[in-house]
Amino acid sequence: MRFSRIAAIVLRQYYLVRGSPSRILPMFVWVAIDIVLWGFITKYLTVISGSGFHFVPTLLGAVLLWDFLTRVMQGITMAFFEDVWSRNFLNVFASPISVPEYLAGLVATSICTSSLGLAVMVTVATLAFGLSFFAYGAMLAPFLFVLFLSGIALGIMGTAIVLRLGPAAEWFVWPIPAVLSPFVGVFYPLSTLPNWMRIISRALPPSYVFEGMRSVIAGHAVPAHTLAIGFGLAVLAILLACWFFVQVYRYAVETGLIARYSAETVS
Repeated sequence: MRFSRIAAIVLRQYYLVRGSPSRILPMFVWVAIDIVLWGFITKYLTVISGSGFHFVPTLLGAVLLWDFLTRVMQGITMAFFEDVWSRNFLNVFASPISVPEYLAGLVATSICTSSLGLAVMVTVATLAFGLSFFAYGAMLAPFLFVLFLSGIALGIMGTAIVLRLGPAAEWFVWPIPAVLSPFVGVFYPLSTLPNWMRIISRALPPSYVFEGMRSVIAGHAVPAHTLAIGFGLAVLAILLACWFFVQVYRYAVETGLIARYSAETVS
């Protein structure tokens, strides 16, 4: 694996973003809108509840964390879709670049875009709504890391689905975070879920992050055991996603699908 080839994938995305305001604005606008909307909702709930419970760190913090995971996933899929929309696959894979190098380039691109999104979210949440995320200091790092790994796994899995089914299958990818959110307990404890949903939740790394964050906000110590399980599941998910992508890529090459890639679904 060569760093120069990975950097080439990132550089291509940089040139695309630099020359297109329509690609730059979504990195900041949508995350800011999410934080502003949920920020006012949490302030309203705090006022009308009268219970003394502060909703801002619980709900707005959960929104920020979940948006971060979503941005990591979309950072990978959007970089992949640029090759889909421009029908650039033959150019990319006719070069010496390998599949691991290509995936590493997508992940590196996602690190850049999701970091910018996270910075915007934290800034807006802190200045507008007083969400003191930095008060948690280094405790926040392992939670973000598990979410980052989870987003990578979802992004690679999403790209494999589109590579196998064709560009029209991108509509299977966008709803993935929304479908998973009820199972991972973004806004509520997993104990509120029915048993069959809790079984699924135990296999999803983000569920351990949000349970752990609620524990920290409640004044308890960082649940190291819970985070360790989430980390292990996230690493396993990445390995499975990479294996799935490689299998789909080999199938696409052997059957000629990659040469017939078009704007419609392929079989």
